[in-house]
Amino acid sequence: MKRIAIIGAGPTGIYTFFSLLNQRTPLCITVYEQTEKAGVGMPYSDEDNSRLMLANIASIEIPPIFSTYIDWLRSQDDAHLARYGVEKSTLHVRQFLPRILLGEYFRDQFLLLVEQAKKAGFDVEVRESCQVTDVEATPDGVNILTDDDAAPKLFDLAVIATGHVWPDEDTTSRSYFPSPWSGLMEADIRACNVGIMGTSLSGLDAAMAVAVQHGKFIETDNEQIHYQLDEGSEALKIVLMSRSGILPEADFYCPIPYEPLTIATETAIDAAIAQGSEGLLDRIFDLIVAELQNADPQWSEAVALHSLTADSIREAWFADREKHGPFRWAVSNLDEVERNKRDKRTVPWRYTILRLHEAVEKIVPHLTEQDRERFKSGLARIFIDNYAAIPSQSIRRLLALREAGIISILTLGPDYELALKEDRTVIHAQGKAWYFDVFIDARGQQPLKTKDLPFPVLRHQLESAGEDIPEVGDDYTLLAPDYLRGKIAFGALPYLMHDRPFVQGLVVCAEIGEAMAKAAVQPASRVRRRLPFTAE
Repeated sequence: MKRIAIIGAGPTGIYTFFSLLNQRTPLCITVYEQTEKAGVGMPYSDEDNSRLMLANIASIEIPPIFSTYIDWLRSQDDAHLARYGVEKSTLHVRQFLPRILLGEYFRDQFLLLVEQAKKAGFDVEVRESCQVTDVEATPDGVNILTDDDAAPKLFDLAVIATGHVWPDEDTTSRSYFPSPWSGLMEADIRACNVGIMGTSLSGLDAAMAVAVQHGKFIETDNEQIHYQLDEGSEALKIVLMSRSGILPEADFYCPIPYEPLTIATETAIDAAIAQGSEGLLDRIFDLIVAELQNADPQWSEAVALHSLTADSIREAWFADREKHGPFRWAVSNLDEVERNKRDKRTVPWRYTILRLHEAVEKIVPHLTEQDRERFKSGLARIFIDNYAAIPSQSIRRLLALREAGIISILTLGPDYELALKEDRTVIHAQGKAWYFDVFIDARGQQPLKTKDLPFPVLRHQLESAGEDIPEVGDDYTLLAPDYLRGKIAFGALPYLMHDRPFVQGLVVCAEIGEAMAKAAVQPASRVRRRLPFTAE
């Protein structure tokens, strides 16, 4: 049997394992997981999340393993769900639920996966609390070295599914957290001035993690939420901040699975790419405009879409939010999307942009350097804002903190300075200074490069071939240097974000897992285009 190593037992690793099982060819599989429980994944672990933190994906969107998420939830005890504020009688497929519950689902599915694989003749070993320290491609296969092994173990294929990468907790202090997942959940945050960099879901989650240490959210029967501050915590003030000071939209109703695009089709986009890199972004924008005008002529006319460019559309997209202010706009947006959900009404322009982001992403490796920067600062911001819409419940909690006088939003503008002091963080912007006793960086996952790999030998092997960004085939196997080909499947999301800026989420994890599983039985059919390396 072929020997397969899966490094990382989060969603990508699980979907890879599941796809290997579906190929019905018995394999010898070793799963390495550095945490105590394989199959959970960092974004959904009870160590890194509070019960208030919601997953921004519903059951209807989650690729099932042995059972759908909703069916698994309905099989759980009422009392267990109640601990997370979930009532079984109210469960539905579009519901946003605590991340920890989703982690439990993946854990149960993983354990069942191991059981089923063994029944099918697979040789399976799960090594928990085991950190892989190095990966080395050799003429005979791939050597895996761990902190538990005196000598490396040889495999035919190594699957790197290490997921998101956050700074270690030992780099944190009581006053500064480089991410919400760097010890924040275990930290005792005193009632003080707390600054949070980022106004997306991660920033809101960080705010909730602090707020629940000093009070509680009270939900009424009509879904209204109030925040009650504990006595003695009156000094708590939380400031969310970003360059724009813009809040994300609440998640909106739309058909799932997605309906096909009618104008910006795969054929049309491929044809635009075939014409060459020069002018590609503008050709694609013409397709986007045509798709939006066809889907929603009224909205297109209202924003004067015909007069916009790939650069100016961003300003038009966020104009309403900038005009009305973040909290007033959030109230209005929440009312709208909740009304649309009740009526099962789809807003055509929102839905069109949602479907466009996956179709348009394939142009990124083909853009000129100048157009790549235009895309990053323009259309990409719109796409991310659209698909990263957040649960309504998170908006309600934010507004409850606002009503209680706990939270505010700071618009930094394009130029600001952040100074980390021993006991505080100072933000300079717009000629003013703000001082924070505790500061949390919640800006999300940043793209990583070869130099960031935690495996010294593999890092050296890639760098020696001039690979500043790992180059992979369509099955995600590393292509250079030559002796690595077909030996290492590289599905670590942060390293793929250079040419796939939207490569996040469980659907993508499943797609990558299925592709990497193919590497166990067949070579890559083509090379994936990737961006040239540019220093940042």
